[in-house]
Amino acid sequence: MKYPVVVHKSEYGYDVHCPLLPGCHSQGDTTEEALENIKDAIRTYLTMVSEEEQGSLHEVEVAI
Repeated sequence: MKYPVVVHKSEYGYDVHCPLLPGCHSQGDTTEEALENIKDAIRTYLTMVSEEEQGSLHEVEVAI
């Protein structure tokens, strides 16, 4: 499956994140390294989500 990612150049290299997967970020010294690293981050994210689905889901209300 294909996921869109956003790459930003920073003073430390390249930061990359997947907007469809909140909190799924990575980085690299080059664009190519950042893109390879985000693939691993996406796989890890999806594995975590899959494991969480095996638990029971509850809703809680939080007053603000």
